[in-house]
Amino acid sequence: MTDVAAVKAALKTQAIETPSWAYGNSGTRFKVFTQPGVPRSPREKLDDAAKVHEFTGAAPTMALHIPWDRVDDYAALARYAEERGLRLGAINSNTFQDDDYRLGSVCHPDAAVRRKAVAHLLECVDIMDATGSRDLKLWFADGTNYPGQDDIRARQDRLAEALATVHERLGDDQRMLLEYKFFEPAFYATDVPDWGTAYAHCLKLGDKARVVVDTGHHAPGTNIEFIVATLLREGKLGGFDFNSRFYADDDLMVGAADPFQLFRIMYEVVRGGGFTPGVAFMLDQCHNIEAKIPAIIRSVMNVQEATAKALLVDRAALASAQAAGDVLAANAVLMDAYDTDVRPLLAELREEQGLDGDPVAAYHRSGWAAKTAGERVGGAQAGWGA
Repeated sequence: MTDVAAVKAALKTQAIETPSWAYGNSGTRFKVFTQPGVPRSPREKLDDAAKVHEFTGAAPTMALHIPWDRVDDYAALARYAEERGLRLGAINSNTFQDDDYRLGSVCHPDAAVRRKAVAHLLECVDIMDATGSRDLKLWFADGTNYPGQDDIRARQDRLAEALATVHERLGDDQRMLLEYKFFEPAFYATDVPDWGTAYAHCLKLGDKARVVVDTGHHAPGTNIEFIVATLLREGKLGGFDFNSRFYADDDLMVGAADPFQLFRIMYEVVRGGGFTPGVAFMLDQCHNIEAKIPAIIRSVMNVQEATAKALLVDRAALASAQAAGDVLAANAVLMDAYDTDVRPLLAELREEQGLDGDPVAAYHRSGWAAKTAGERVGGAQAGWGA
């Protein structure tokens, strides 16, 4: 039997980082739909992130994206966050929105473009020094569209050289998290297309380099929990970018497409010793047609629910069934946990922490949406590239 008190105690330690860009306007390649009250600055994004944490009690950090969240004084921004009960989280680099990066950034055939990209990554480490952030998140849009366009092996050499330069610059308590994506915007060969490529580079770099698993960045049918289990076994899982996708894109709310998959992933995290501060739980989503703050709150809750179910797995019974080769009994143990309605447990946990049991309803009662819609008038709304 599972100790419910122990499950609650574990859930109290969970921290889910929200992304600054999720609070701004975003959309598809075809249209960005604006919303009233959207933040116009990193500080207003932090104001919104503070509301998510206020109602969930589980989102104490907000990730920044550079240059989207560039400010003159990052230490002052960190203090602003602290005043709102938050901390600044991972610093996300951007080497995919400049004309010079048409043929790649750190893998570009032109050494001058590679130097520019590396300089940006080193700037991000400088920002980490000022904000106290632990993690530098690296995602590269680098790749090729046509056979023969560039030398595949040479591009890997360029990537390794750039990563080594940045890794050497990291402080003792800082890490780099290397993300992968199997296609888009490169359609023939992507330079970091899978977890194996990311793992190979991180293994060579050393302990401060880890792989980040974006749950939407996989081909259909990929067993993501196998990847998670393997990276945990090798000590190379640095964190998650949580989101969902149905066909190819990856910016939908976590748990929307396949909540059972999210549960399976979280079970491997719990079983593999990854439910620690060493594995960062981050959202990487954009809310294009739905209200942003309620969607982020719901996403935090989705991760919490999957985690609660994973913690409820009777691991002794599972191990016994597995040892006996009882296929159906072993599967039933997992399914019993997944089929458990954990919403009452989480509502009870929140109330024990002095929070409302229903964070979404509490947010709507707060009047924050109407307040920001009335106050955030004029100026330029934040969004992709802003």
